[in-house]
Amino acid sequence: MERNQTTDLTGLLSHALEYRLTLMDDDRRGALRLFNGFTEGYPALVAELFGHTLLVLTHKVSEVESLRLAEAAMEFYDNAITGIECVVLKQRSTLDQAKKNGTILSGETPASYIIENGVTYALDLLMNQDAGFYLDTRNLRAWLREHSAGKTVLNTFAYTGSLGVAAMAGDAVHVSQIDRNGRFLTLAQESVRLNGLDAKRMECKAVDYFVGVGQMKRSGITYDTVILDPPFFSITERGRVDQVNEATRLINKARPLVNDDGNLIVVNNALFLSGKDFVNALEEMGKGGYVTLEEMIPVPEDVTGFPETQTGKFPADPAPFNHSTKIVVLRIRRK
Repeated sequence: MERNQTTDLTGLLSHALEYRLTLMDDDRRGALRLFNGFTEGYPALVAELFGHTLLVLTHKVSEVESLRLAEAAMEFYDNAITGIECVVLKQRSTLDQAKKNGTILSGETPASYIIENGVTYALDLLMNQDAGFYLDTRNLRAWLREHSAGKTVLNTFAYTGSLGVAAMAGDAVHVSQIDRNGRFLTLAQESVRLNGLDAKRMECKAVDYFVGVGQMKRSGITYDTVILDPPFFSITERGRVDQVNEATRLINKARPLVNDDGNLIVVNNALFLSGKDFVNALEEMGKGGYVTLEEMIPVPEDVTGFPETQTGKFPADPAPFNHSTKIVVLRIRRK
């Protein structure tokens, strides 16, 4: 990285941090996005803080350039904020899976948990190519904690289960979490233990979404709240997820699992699907009177970038949402 490039990056990091300082907790047990390069002027870099660990993610650059970016970010944040004890670099463009999952550049042990809105979530920052804990759904976790008392909840595509754990922390009577990879679900179980919650109220099952939904339909199992937070695209031998071209397909598959007057929460993170097109698809689905769009849940500003720090645009306009991660609460009526 040339000197002027380093100077430009440092200026961007400093400007972005200025608007996040008031969001940082003094004891370094929370989680925060420090820099979203995609919207804040340097698309190759994202920086996040998980407890005492700085997580640096690089995109579409060589391994040499990735390391230079990480070193520049590490130097800046080490001087700008206190409490960083470990730095992890995830290189999204490398072919080396170990480097995708993360390399410790400084310190010894990454943070093993964070606390968000009074709930503790287990972490394994080296488990996969992302953090394993999505900051863009922070407000959704808060919503689930507030609206889950006395309810049964199904969290599909659960990954590490943070949404289901939030529902449990909100006194859901039962939470089912399903994901193809049971290894990820072990973090949900650890989160339950860390919060002192009753593990008997949560079921974790390693099963493909399409298989699991079919099994539940045949068994007549339904829930008060169903959560759909799938990847933007994937194909298995059991089915396909395409959040750009088939935004409502998974919704229709999940609707029979929702109790009458229950909620279906949908997260669509497709960069190339505009917010207007997504809302239009939902409204078309609701013409029969059985699906109603009740609420849009915004993505936190530290994740999106602030109006004063944003310089880039998304490939598709997310409006009326504030980010390409489009989160809705649907009310479902049964025939």
